Amino acid sequence: MKSIIPNALTALNLILGVGAIISTFNGQFYEAALFIVAAMISDGLDGRVARYLNASSEFGKELDSLCDLVSFGVAPAILAYAFLLKDLPGIFGYLVAAFFATCGALRLARFNVNTGVVKGYFMGLPIPAGGCVVATFIMLGIKPSGLLFPIMVTLCGYLMVSTIKYPDFKGQGEKIRIIPAVITILLAGYILFTMKDAILFVPFFAYALFGILNTIFGLFDYKSATS
Repeated sequence: MKSIIPNALTALNLILGVGAIISTFNGQFYEAALFIVAAMISDGLDGRVARYLNASSEFGKELDSLCDLVSFGVAPAILAYAFLLKDLPGIFGYLVAAFFATCGALRLARFNVNTGVVKGYFMGLPIPAGGCVVATFIMLGIKPSGLLFPIMVTLCGYLMVSTIKYPDFKGQGEKIRIIPAVITILLAGYILFTMKDAILFVPFFAYALFGILNTIFGLFDYKSATS
């Protein structure tokens, strides 16, 4: 019986993801993005509730992955396509959207396989963060010209399947380096100063950026240690 509550929260994640897709079909892009952010909140609660109730199960883990693929892989891909990618020439926009969703599926599959191996950090950008980067950017209502948006969507997809180490903020694992943290905070502050509406976008963007910078500066640590 105890498993009903966390599984219900996981199912709510899926329901919100479907809500995002339906809102996208109706041209309600802002509402669709809100559904995706709400799905992330539900996704964050189910695991914590399961651990609190001591109700974790293999069934719950599999259900969580299936729901995550819809809410943070498929829904953001469809939203991004309807918002701007569809205006790109030929099938380019479709390919970008499909690439993002596929990377999300690969990210989840790798996470499930490596759960007992990778500890203390996330290997690659977690799919909820990747989906929310895209969704919260769309919430800004900005339609940049050129290839900026498709590049951002493609990069988010790549980050999910990359080996970049993202901190899980549990006090162990990947080292959080000062210089990348300062650069990220300054850039995030600048974006917030120039775009007050970016309050939801900035945390997800900053997290995605920090992982890249932290990994790059980590390479210098490695070279110093081996030289």
